[in-house]
Amino acid sequence: MAWSDSRKKLCENLSGEGKAIAVLTSGGDAQGMNAALRAVVRMGIHEGAKVYVIHEGYQGMVDGGDNIKEATQESVSGMLQLGGTVIGSSRCQEFRTHEGRRKAAHNLVQCGITNLCVIGGDGSLIGANIFREEWSVLLAELLDQGLIHKDAVRKYSSLHIVGIVGSIDNDFCGTDMTIGADSALHRIIETVDAIMTTAQSHQRTFVLEVMGMNCGYLALASAQACGADWVLIPEMPPKDGWEDIMCQKLCANRSTGTRLNIIIVAEGAVDTHGKPITSNLVKDLVIGRLGFDTRVTVLGYVQRGGTPSAFDRILASRMGVEAVLALLETKDNNPACVVCLSGNETVRLPLMECVQMTQDLQKAMDERRFEDALKLRGRSFENKLRTYKLLSHRKPESELATNFNVAVLNVGSPAAGMNAAVCSAIRVGISEGHKMFSVSDGFEGFYKGQIKEVKWADLGGWTVKGGSLLGTKRTLPAKHIEQIAEQMRKHNINALLVIGGFEAYVSLLELSAARGQHEEFCVPLVMVPATMSNNVPGSDLSIGADTAMNAVTTTCDRIKQSASGTKRRVFIVETMGGYCGYLTSVGGLAAGAADAYVYEEPFDIRDLQANVEHLTEKMKNSAHGQLVLRNENSHENYTTDFVYRLYAEEGKGVFDCRKNVLGHMQQGGAPSPLDRNVGIEMAARAMQWISKKLRETPVRGRVLATSEDSCCVLGMRGDLVFQPVAQLKEQTDFVHRIPKEQWWLKLRPLIKILKWS
Repeated sequence: MAWSDSRKKLCENLSGEGKAIAVLTSGGDAQGMNAALRAVVRMGIHEGAKVYVIHEGYQGMVDGGDNIKEATQESVSGMLQLGGTVIGSSRCQEFRTHEGRRKAAHNLVQCGITNLCVIGGDGSLIGANIFREEWSVLLAELLDQGLIHKDAVRKYSSLHIVGIVGSIDNDFCGTDMTIGADSALHRIIETVDAIMTTAQSHQRTFVLEVMGMNCGYLALASAQACGADWVLIPEMPPKDGWEDIMCQKLCANRSTGTRLNIIIVAEGAVDTHGKPITSNLVKDLVIGRLGFDTRVTVLGYVQRGGTPSAFDRILASRMGVEAVLALLETKDNNPACVVCLSGNETVRLPLMECVQMTQDLQKAMDERRFEDALKLRGRSFENKLRTYKLLSHRKPESELATNFNVAVLNVGSPAAGMNAAVCSAIRVGISEGHKMFSVSDGFEGFYKGQIKEVKWADLGGWTVKGGSLLGTKRTLPAKHIEQIAEQMRKHNINALLVIGGFEAYVSLLELSAARGQHEEFCVPLVMVPATMSNNVPGSDLSIGADTAMNAVTTTCDRIKQSASGTKRRVFIVETMGGYCGYLTSVGGLAAGAADAYVYEEPFDIRDLQANVEHLTEKMKNSAHGQLVLRNENSHENYTTDFVYRLYAEEGKGVFDCRKNVLGHMQQGGAPSPLDRNVGIEMAARAMQWISKKLRETPVRGRVLATSEDSCCVLGMRGDLVFQPVAQLKEQTDFVHRIPKEQWWLKLRPLIKILKWS
C-alpha cells in the first residue's frame, strides 16, 4: 500500500528521530478523542519520535510525575471504538496562572518534550498558545531557579503547538466539522427516531432540548435530519409573534393527518430581546394555546456518550496523523496551527486566526448581529439553515403554479438516505410551483407507466426511513427508450431527477444520447448520487455510503469483541462495493483493520504471504483479535475463502481464523444523520437547478434543453457542483464501474501506519 507521490515525498524529508511529542485531551470530552490520541501516538512512533501521553489534561501536565508517560503501540490498542477520553480531561485553574505554566514547562523539559498536540476546544487551544508564547520566559525563570541547566535552555528553546478540535457542538471557526459532532448527532437522531414511535401512538407533541449553549449546529442538523416542525437556535432568534406562527404550523400539520409534532430547542436559544427560550416554556406554550398532549425530553450528556461514529473515527485519525506531520515540519518561528477539515481535505490553519474568528462570532451574537454571526458560522451552516427554511415553511399552492411537470425516480440498488432525498426534492419542487410526479421501480416502472402525482402530505415520515419507498431497479432506459419517451409525452414531463448509483449515471448518458431521436428527452436531466458503493464519477461522496460505513464499523466492533474471550483470533471480513474499495478501505480505517484488500491496489500471492507472516509474528506477543477486510471483487482468484484458508493454515499454532461475509446488511437500516442531511441538501439543490433550467429553456411555450450542461451529475467536491455527464465519460472506468481517480485512495496508507503492529 504505497503513499501517494506527494505524501511519500513529504515523509521522506521528515524524521522524528531525537524528537519527543506529547499529546493531551482537555476541556469537555467528545467521541473520537481516543481515535485522535491513537493516531498521534502511532504516527509519532512510525516517524521515529518518542511519544508521551499526558493524563488529566493540563492538570496532569502541571502535576507531572506519573501523569506523563511514554506511550507504545500496544498502550493505545483497543481504544478506537471507545467514547470519551481514556487519558482523562479536567479544567485546570492552576494552568491559567504563570506559576502553573512554569511547573508544566519544567515537567515537559524533564522529559525532553518540545512538541505538544492539544485535543480540545477553543479554550484549551488558547491556553496552549499562551504557553507557547511564554515558553522562553518560563525556561529563563527555571534556569534562574536552578531547576534546569543552560544546555537545556538551548536544546529545548522552542515549544511547538498543534491543535485538534474536539467538540460535539461543532462551534469552532475554520473547520467544517469538529471531532464528536457527528457522533452527538447519532445519539440525538437515535433518540428522535425512538420518540417518534411513541409520539405517533398517542398523537403527541415532543419538545427536545439538545446541547448548544452558543452554537445551534446540533439542533439545526438534527431538525433537518428528522423533519422537525420547528427549531430554535441561538444564531436565529425567532421574530416577535413567533409563538402564533409556530402554533399555526403545528395545527396545519395535524390537519393533514400527521399524528406527531417534533420541536427541537438548542439549550442556548433566545428570542430577539435576549430572553431564553427553554424547552419547558415551549411545552407550556403548546399546551396552553393548543391543548396538545406535549412532553419534554432533555437529552443532556447522553449526546457526549457512546461509541464514536465511523465518520468521527476517520476524521480523528486523519487529524491525528496530520498533527504529527505538522509538528515535525514546524520551524521555531512558525505560529501555532490547528488541523481542520475543508471538504475532504485535512488542512492546517493559523490557530489564533481561527480562535479570533470564533470569538468574533460570539461577540456578534452578544451584540445581536445575527447575520454576521451566520456568515462566520460558515457556508455549510448557512446552507443547512437555508434548506431547512425552504422545507419547513410551505407556501400556499395558490401562490405558485409554474405549469412545469417534474418526475423523480430511484435507479440502481437501494441506499439509505434515498427517501430523504426524494422527500426533499418533491417538497422543494412543490414550493417552486411545479407539479411533482414519482416513478415507481426506476426505468422499469417508467416504461410501464407507474407514474403518479405526489402531494406534500404524501411524504410524511419519509426522511427517517431506509431503503427506497419508491422502489428501485437496475434496468437501464435504452432498451425501452420508445416506451419511456411515450410516457414523457403522456405526462408532459418537463424535467427528470434521477437519484441512484452507477446505473443512474449510465441512464443519464443514454437519455442524453437519445435526444437526437426523441425531443422528449430535451429537458433538464440531473442525477443525485445515492449508492453505498460510493462509485459514481463526479462526486466524492454518495448518499448511503456513510450508513453502510457505520454498519461495517459497528459489525466489525462486535466481531472484534467476540474475540475478547478467545484472544488470538483473526477475522477475514468481506464487504460489498463491487469493484470499488471505498467501504473496505474507509471501513477498515474506522474499524482498525490490519489489512484491507481492494481492486484499486493490485496484490498477488507474495503480498498475501508477506502480510500473513507479519501478522503471525506480531500475534505471538499479543492477545488482541485482528481484522482483515476484503472487498468482494478485489481479486477474481484470491477470494475471501482463499484468503481465509491461507491465514488459517499459516497461522496454525499462533492464532485461529474465522470468516464473515457482511452481505446486504450493509444496505439496510435507518439512514445516518449525515446521509439524511446530505440527501436533503443535494436533492434541494438539484431541484433548484431544475427550476433555473426550466426558466431558461422554454421555446415557443415548451421546454427544449439540448446543451451539455442541461444533463448533469450533482456531486460533492468540497462544495456541491454540477458536472455535465458528457464531460465525466473520460473520467470513468465503465468495465469496472468506478471513477478512474478516487480521492479516498490517499487514506489507505493510514491503515498500515495506524494498525496494531
